[in-house]
Amino acid sequence: MKFALKTLVAAAAFAAAGVASAATVAPGGSLGGGLIFESGSGKLEFSGALLEALDVGQIEITEIPTLISSEINIHPDGYYTGVSATAGINALTVDGDLNVLSAATSGGLLQTAPVLRSVSRGGFLGVSNLNVDLTTKRVYADISGGNGVGNLTNFYLWDIADITGPTQVTGPGTFVTTLSGLSITQEGFNVFSQSLGLLTLGVGALQTVDNFGTITSTITVAVPEPSTYALMGIGLVTVGLVARRRAKAQ
Repeated sequence: MKFALKTLVAAAAFAAAGVASAATVAPGGSLGGGLIFESGSGKLEFSGALLEALDVGQIEITEIPTLISSEINIHPDGYYTGVSATAGINALTVDGDLNVLSAATSGGLLQTAPVLRSVSRGGFLGVSNLNVDLTTKRVYADISGGNGVGNLTNFYLWDIADITGPTQVTGPGTFVTTLSGLSITQEGFNVFSQSLGLLTLGVGALQTVDNFGTITSTITVAVPEPSTYALMGIGLVTVGLVARRRAKAQ
């Protein structure tokens, strides 16, 4: 029994160490290894198949703050020729070897469906604040939907078919990674359909979309300026003094 208990304790310690080795960093934060996460962005670009489905539903697309930028291109004849949204990365999670585990962005796009016979009874769908998990190849998002869907936080929306480009920080520089072949989950499909109030023709159009698009992640990593090191040093000294005072008080 004692041996089993020691084994369990050791296993728990290793598991805790694994969790501790992963760190979530905001822009300007330290990644370790003398590097900082300077800035980053994620660009979601809709696929041609998704654009065609949006055309069927005559869906209107607008920005949800706080995107960096969006491109919503419409042909003079009224159909979409391209839709993309670029959001800033507000959190980056890396392990002890500086492998990127996940990235979270802010902002998104709102899709509004009009009442259209056999296509939609009307509705809306907001997709924002993407959280990309590179380890499970999943994309989560905050959803705001009409027709009783309401607000869903960190909702499992898409699976990623392929990841190309670097997924490990190897030094200062810019790292560009492409996540392609976004396929919607069954629950995601149901949420899309209900939120937009899709009817027979609308559901049929959405069912033809086997690839929702591509996400391009751009991360810039730098070496801190000497002044940054000085501020970090002051911070460490302050923490040390506070700890000493608490120890004396006890």
